[in-house]
Amino acid sequence: MRYTFKAKNTTVTDALKEKITSKINRIERLFPENTDINVTLSVVKLENKIEVTVNLPKRVLRAEVTKDDMYAAIDEVVDKLEKQMVKYRSRLRDKSRRDSSFIDELKAISMNLDSDDSEDAIKIDRTKKFEIKPMDPEEAVMEMELISHNFFVFRNDSTDEINVVYKRKDGSYGLIDPEY
Repeated sequence: MRYTFKAKNTTVTDALKEKITSKINRIERLFPENTDINVTLSVVKLENKIEVTVNLPKRVLRAEVTKDDMYAAIDEVVDKLEKQMVKYRSRLRDKSRRDSSFIDELKAISMNLDSDDSEDAIKIDRTKKFEIKPMDPEEAVMEMELISHNFFVFRNDSTDEINVVYKRKDGSYGLIDPEY
């Protein structure tokens, strides 16, 4: 496992690094070898926030927790990652049962599939086609609010690229501007 630590408005002490790595090493058996793990610690208005991103082949797992106590946040974020990884492995296993060629991918990411948990496969219930209109991000946010959605796809009139605006958990807005 390769760890990258970042800090915002705080410092990453050796004790915090040790706590994080020991907790994640507890679930290391779930991850493929040479997995990159990015950890960001931050303090905002006396709230401790930890974000952990795990880069897997064809998948990115991300967990984020905000708590008063950083050590409690570390425990909770590792629990979230463990649940996500078990769910991911379960989906891989279910798919491999339907498609035998998928076994090669399972071997490639060196997972031990001994869990008895099973989840339903992802099912897309509805497909929508619509005209993508050129507009600026502020207009896109207004359109999104008018139709009461959490995201809105549009063509940015200043860059002529496809962008997405979305509503964040904290009520603010985000803009996704993909690089090609």
